[in-house]
Amino acid sequence: MYLFAHIDFSLPLEDPILKFLLILVIILAAPLLLNKLKIPYLLGLIIAGAVIGPHGLNLVLRDSSIILSGTAGLLYIMFLSGLDMDMSDFRHNSWRSLVFGLYTFCVPLLLGILAGYYVLGFSIYSSILLAGLFASQTLIAYPIVSKLGIARDKAVTIAVGGTVITDTLALLLLTVIVGMATGNVNEMFWWQLAGSVALCIAIIVFVFPIIAHWFFKQVSDNISQYIFVLAMVFLGSFLAQLAGLEPIIGAFLSGIALNRLIPRTSPLMNRIEFVGNAIFIPFFLIGVGMLIDYRAFFRDWESLEVAAVMIVLITAAKFIAAWLTQKSFRLSRDQRTVIFGLSSAHVAATLAAVMVGYNVILGHTPDGEPIRLLNESVLNGTILMILATCTVSTFATQRGAHNIAVRQTHPDTDEKSAKVEEHLLIPVANEQTVEELVALSVMLKRAKEPGGRLYALHAIDNQVEDPSAEKRAEKLLETAATTAAASDIYLQELMRYDVNISNAIVSVSRERNITDIIMGMHQMPPSMPGLPVLPGISGASGPGIGKMTADVLMQSNLTTFIYHPVQPLATIKRHLIVVPEKAEQEAGFKLWLRRIRLLAENSGAKVSLLAPESTLAYLRPRERRRPDNIDYVPFTQWDDLPSLGHDMRDDDCLWFVMSRRDRVSYHPSMSRIPAYLEHHFAGYSSVLLYPVQAGDTESRYIRV
Repeated sequence: MYLFAHIDFSLPLEDPILKFLLILVIILAAPLLLNKLKIPYLLGLIIAGAVIGPHGLNLVLRDSSIILSGTAGLLYIMFLSGLDMDMSDFRHNSWRSLVFGLYTFCVPLLLGILAGYYVLGFSIYSSILLAGLFASQTLIAYPIVSKLGIARDKAVTIAVGGTVITDTLALLLLTVIVGMATGNVNEMFWWQLAGSVALCIAIIVFVFPIIAHWFFKQVSDNISQYIFVLAMVFLGSFLAQLAGLEPIIGAFLSGIALNRLIPRTSPLMNRIEFVGNAIFIPFFLIGVGMLIDYRAFFRDWESLEVAAVMIVLITAAKFIAAWLTQKSFRLSRDQRTVIFGLSSAHVAATLAAVMVGYNVILGHTPDGEPIRLLNESVLNGTILMILATCTVSTFATQRGAHNIAVRQTHPDTDEKSAKVEEHLLIPVANEQTVEELVALSVMLKRAKEPGGRLYALHAIDNQVEDPSAEKRAEKLLETAATTAAASDIYLQELMRYDVNISNAIVSVSRERNITDIIMGMHQMPPSMPGLPVLPGISGASGPGIGKMTADVLMQSNLTTFIYHPVQPLATIKRHLIVVPEKAEQEAGFKLWLRRIRLLAENSGAKVSLLAPESTLAYLRPRERRRPDNIDYVPFTQWDDLPSLGHDMRDDDCLWFVMSRRDRVSYHPSMSRIPAYLEHHFAGYSSVLLYPVQAGDTESRYIRV
């Protein structure tokens, strides 16, 4: 017993190790236990927080450490919602988000004012402030849609955008009403409010991306990049707080600002989601649970009356807003359920508003009791309302999101048959380019698509005696596997002895049923000005191709990407893809075009397809709406390719869709492209794309 005498086991727990251990056990166990009861894990963590909190078993106090971690978790939720957004869809649906934001603000505001003034007998200022509580909402159920993989569904985009709008309006209403109730509203008040809000938004939206782009370009350390992102989230939140907005607005805008610089398939994105879902967000949910006081049910009739009015009217108002949105934009019932679920929870902005209203004292009664803008019954009712709305939110979101996810995993027959199981091979030989080759491969692959495989191959020439060859190979393959694992993608390592490197690549391609090869561009030594033209391969001479690559292109007929990275792929702002005439007549046209569309979807960077007008007709998607980040530009200057330099900007990546000699889309200028890349476009990343082509044989491998 003496061994434990120095440890304080009294309740509430004070020992930081015990407190942290208890919370980690809850984060681990609560979802596992409650999932068997079909209770969403978010609600399980809230219930667990209520049980261990000061109003439950009093195991842990809601002290500064819980509040700090919880605040970080709430900001994380809003930041992830901005980071996960498909910016193309967000721009396309921005007016829908605006309409939903007005619906979900105005309907609760109207019902709240009527209920506060006529049902509960509050003053007009107190009634308006109560209505502001009704209007605000918290994306507490967002991790559910993110986990189920529907974060880019139209309904989620509308709900997230609408949440920012309604929370901003609700918190601005709070600022104005408190100012009017205390007599502090004058002409200067309006100018200061408008100026500070505009300045805050401008700094986050326009300055943050510039700083982040510079940082990611200069610093490649994984830990430094993550800490930088975290710092930007809190800086954006602090700027919003300075401007008189709620910090969650700044966190969301920070996510929007960094959206394009953190691709959703990147290792950095995987780290951000992992740490948030493992630590910060669960801490926030447990902290919310600690606020719940079950004794408020039995404290007094007025608290119960206020809570009942708030719960019924808030739920009804949010459902009406979701229903109006569904009818306005012809959404499905499941999408309506998701919108209702995401918008019905009230935590962050609601707590902020009720505490501000509770702390504003308008005067005193003859007995000396303070007259508050929002009384204690509203405060108690808000706590009960938080529990009820979080429960409704998690169940509704789980149901609607699950149905949408199930539908997305069962595509139409035509769509399913069009999909080919993808196997990407990455030959690695240069440790300086391994990570970028893997990054490009991940960007060209559909995110988390089952069935596909990623392979890294290091081939060793068995005619060369080199005792250290295997160690170098193991290091290269380990680097490739680690880079892919950081994006939550499994990469299989392959090491092969063969008579030559090209033969190893082609043989593995046959054995593993490879669909695409992503390899580095050959770097020509200064003493070798060029290579002789190899028969059958355009572009086989000059720097950039090399004999080994030319041999691979001669012996295989696979979609092949030859990549020369000059800067990190995530910092590329625009991909210029030059397409030759009649490219649509090649056998692999749809295959490489699908990869380019995945590049646009996964990276978020601008993609400009430059081609003759006759080919552009086949490049443009048949659907009425095309992705906002893909442009289609007429281009006929294949005889003067260096003129492209006039249109190049910093952070561009130049792609050329190539052709083997004597094929349909071959152009004589293609033989000079490697030299152009060295002399005219040396400062830019570049990719040579060789599609599958029908020649003397329809086989995927060409006999030579």
